[in-house]
Amino acid sequence: MVEWIDFERWPECPSMERPGFVFEVTNAEQQTLLTECVVPLEVPFDWRSPPLKFRLVPEPEPRHSDPMPAPTAPQ
Repeated sequence: MVEWIDFERWPECPSMERPGFVFEVTNAEQQTLLTECVVPLEVPFDWRSPPLKFRLVPEPEPRHSDPMPAPTAPQ
């Protein structure tokens, strides 16, 4: 796996992009975000600290969600 890069270098992410890969971004609380290169990066609302580092990781395989349950008849 690729080494972590200091988040100060995030504006350089366009030159680091590769097909089939996304960026993993993490903060001091070890919260993580998988994202494409978006400058400036908008972090989730519940992050309590700013991003600290990032790295290029393989894009996860898509997965299907479970089917919705059938509606129940009113009683």
